[in-house]
Amino acid sequence: MKVILLQDVKSIGKKGEVKNVADGYARNFLFPRNLAKPATDGSLKQLEKEQKVIEQEAEEELKKAQEQASKIEGQEIEIKEKADDQGKLYGSVTESKIQKALKEKGFTVKAKQIKIPQPIKGVGEYPVSISFDHGLEAEVRIIVSVEEAK
Repeated sequence: MKVILLQDVKSIGKKGEVKNVADGYARNFLFPRNLAKPATDGSLKQLEKEQKVIEQEAEEELKKAQEQASKIEGQEIEIKEKADDQGKLYGSVTESKIQKALKEKGFTVKAKQIKIPQPIKGVGEYPVSISFDHGLEAEVRIIVSVEEAK
């Protein structure tokens, strides 16, 4: 019996796939648990339409991510922090501080998208990569300078 999977089913397939399964397995296990539905002509046409919509949404999402990555690529972000005479920061520059500085410049990214090997603890310039969906990355330069005493 041909069925359309409504959810991922271990050892059978992923959501949206059309699979051939035993009649009893479909009637006694898949259908009662709403894991699959019969693959009729109407349901196959509906599945095709849904997949086209999903593909279009994925393309639009990719374009947005590419646009955002190209805008942010190569930007220089200055962050002022308190430091001692040797340039060692009293605190450290973390992903959340970088996110806040990017937001002030008009870029919306999540802190988990920002990749730094370890928190920045000294004055200087540091390359930081930002990961976007679809495997896209952009690199920005973080310039950490000493905050002037007031």
